[in-house]
Amino acid sequence: MEPAGAADTLSDVLNTVRMTGALFFLADCSEPFALEAPQAQEFAHLVLPRARHIISYHVVARGRGWGGLVDGTPLRLEEGDVLLVPHGHSYFVASAPSLRSGESRESSLAFFEQMAAGVLPPVVTSGGGGPSTMHMICGFLGCDADPFNPLVATLPPVLRIPRPAEGAEDRLSHLVDFAVAESKRPRSGGRTVLLRLSELMFVEVVRRCVESGAVNDSGWLLGLRDPVVGRALALLHMDPARCWTLEGLARAVGASRSALALRFSEMVGDAPMHYLTRWRMQVAARMLSEGTAKVGAVARDVGYESEAAFHRAFKREAGVAPGAWRKGERRPVARLRPGQLK
Repeated sequence: MEPAGAADTLSDVLNTVRMTGALFFLADCSEPFALEAPQAQEFAHLVLPRARHIISYHVVARGRGWGGLVDGTPLRLEEGDVLLVPHGHSYFVASAPSLRSGESRESSLAFFEQMAAGVLPPVVTSGGGGPSTMHMICGFLGCDADPFNPLVATLPPVLRIPRPAEGAEDRLSHLVDFAVAESKRPRSGGRTVLLRLSELMFVEVVRRCVESGAVNDSGWLLGLRDPVVGRALALLHMDPARCWTLEGLARAVGASRSALALRFSEMVGDAPMHYLTRWRMQVAARMLSEGTAKVGAVARDVGYESEAAFHRAFKREAGVAPGAWRKGERRPVARLRPGQLK
């Protein structure tokens, strides 16, 4: 069970980091088959030019196969499993663990360009026509990674998320059925429907992560599941502009200062007040990118009375000054350390 407020915390993060569907299609593969995707930074400009980060996920709708990072350990994929690649690494999906497509970089990029342009149909066929098949939903989403995306930061380079146990609720399967029907029997507005479905399906994938404990070591998702840390995260996200102190936050969640500080830091990877500062900068970054309010007004909206103090905090976390961020200047894209906050 999720603690009270955990679902809203997840919603807050997904909304603030501007999660947007970029590409969505169905792959019908027959044995032998091998599909590979290059590093996301190579095709991001083709599918969602404004995105700073691309997350890939694949849901096995039917059949089985293998997948993982191109240079990593192959993972067995069963029907209902999800393969999640959150940091933009090059990866593969194939009918055998050692099978690779050998496709050129140019050919891979051409595929993404044509799919994003609507030149290709929403159902892609691949493979040698053998009797064993795998049907797979392929989703690609754009989001902000900087200045602070706690969800992306907590995830490993690749993750296999198993389907729920027999008899457990599986809302993702309903979305998969909808997506397959929409892909194979397209109607007016179909591409828009599929892109919105990609966003909904990703939310369900993350929910499955939280509920199943697929990410079971330290990290932000683990913190969401904890009754004390999850409540603290919910309170900070509900009112980031509040003048929070460690003592006040501990009192609100019914824990001692030392117990909250230790538990929060061990699970999330940041002290509570440092986490608050970093989240405030993410909220401010979105306000600066999408609004017209002056920097001083943005500073006040995220809890800073002093514009100078806000300026220092923002530059420290974002790598550029607030005014430069508003103009679209960004520090070079850097990979978040898998499984940990910066």
